[in-house]
Amino acid sequence: MMGHSPPKVRPCIMGTGTRKELEMEPTEIREEVKEEFEREKKRENWINYLALTTVLLAVCATLSSFKLEHFSVESVLKQVMASDQWAFYQAKSTKGYLYELQKEKVELELKTIEKNASADLVQEYRQKIQSYGDQAKRYDKEKADIMKEAKHLEKERDEAHERRELFGKAIIFFQMGILLCSIAALLKKKSIWIVGSLVGLLGIVYFANGFVQLT
Repeated sequence: MMGHSPPKVRPCIMGTGTRKELEMEPTEIREEVKEEFEREKKRENWINYLALTTVLLAVCATLSSFKLEHFSVESVLKQVMASDQWAFYQAKSTKGYLYELQKEKVELELKTIEKNASADLVQEYRQKIQSYGDQAKRYDKEKADIMKEAKHLEKERDEAHERRELFGKAIIFFQMGILLCSIAALLKKKSIWIVGSLVGLLGIVYFANGFVQLT
C-alpha cells in the first residue's frame, strides 16, 4: 500500500501587502510602480510651479516698492518746483501791475499838462509811457511762460502721484498672492495656489499699468 505524499504548502509572506499584490507578476508590479511614480511626479509638478509663482510675485513686489518710493519723491519734488514757479509768477504779476500803474499815472499827467507843455516835455512823457507799457508787456509775456511751466510741473506731479498709487495697489495684491501661495504650500492645496496666482495676476496688471499708465 502506497502512502500519500504530504500536501504542498504555499509560502505566505507576512506584511502590509494584500494577497493580490503577493500573486502579481513582476511585470505588473513594475507597471504599478511606474504609474505610482507618474502620479507622484504630477503631484510634485504644481509644487514647483507654486515655488516659481511665489518667487515671481516677490520680485515684482520688490520692484514695485522701489517704484513707489521713486514716484513718491518725484511727486513731492514736482510740487515744490511748481510752487516756486507760481511764486515767481506772482512776483512778475506784482511788477507788471506797478508798471501799469506808472503808465496810467504818466498818461494822466500828460493829459493835464499837454496843452501848456513844450513839445520836448510832451515827447518825454510819451517816451515814459512807451517804456512803462513795454515793461508791462514784457512781464505779461514772462508770466505766460512761467504759468505754462508751472502747469507742466503740476501735470508731471499728478502723473507721478497716479503712478505711485498704481504701484501701491500692485504691492497689496502681490503681498496677498504671496500669502496665499505660502498657505497653499503649507496645506498642499492646489486650489489655494490657483487663487493666489489670480490675485498676483491682478498685481501684475497694476504693476504694468504703473509703467505704461493706461488709465
